[in-house]
Amino acid sequence: MTSPHALAAREKIRADAAALDIDQAFIDRLVEEFYARVREHPRLGPIFNNAIHDWPDHLAKLKKFWASVALHSGSYSGRPMQAHLKVKDIEPAHFGEWLYLFEQTLRDLADDEEAVAYFMERAHRIGESLKLGLFFRP
Repeated sequence: MTSPHALAAREKIRADAAALDIDQAFIDRLVEEFYARVREHPRLGPIFNNAIHDWPDHLAKLKKFWASVALHSGSYSGRPMQAHLKVKDIEPAHFGEWLYLFEQTLRDLADDEEAVAYFMERAHRIGESLKLGLFFRP
C-alpha cells in the first residue's frame, strides 16, 4: 500500500509537469521525434539500429520509461542498465551526443524553457547513472 505522503508527492510531481504542459501526449511526441532523429544520427544511429530490432515495441517501452521518469506514472518496470550492458558499441562520448540531440528535440517541441529544463535535469541524471554503470563500475 502506498503511503499518503508518497501519494501526495506523486500528485505534486504530476501537477508540476502538467503546469509545464508535460503529459502523456507530449511524452509520446517527444519519444517518437527524438528516436526518429537518433536513427538518422551519423554516430548514434548505427548503435541504436544494430541493437533494436523491433522499433515499435522499443518506442512503447521508452514512452512508459519517460512517463515514469517525468510523471511518476509507475508504468515502466524494465531494467535499463542490463539492456545497455548488452550493447558493446556504446562509448562514453555517445552520452554527450545523446543529450545534445535530446535537448535540441525538446527545444523544437516544448513551449517553454522550464519544460526543457524539467526533462534535461532528468536526462542528465539518467545519462550519468548509465555512464557510471557501464564504464566506471568496479
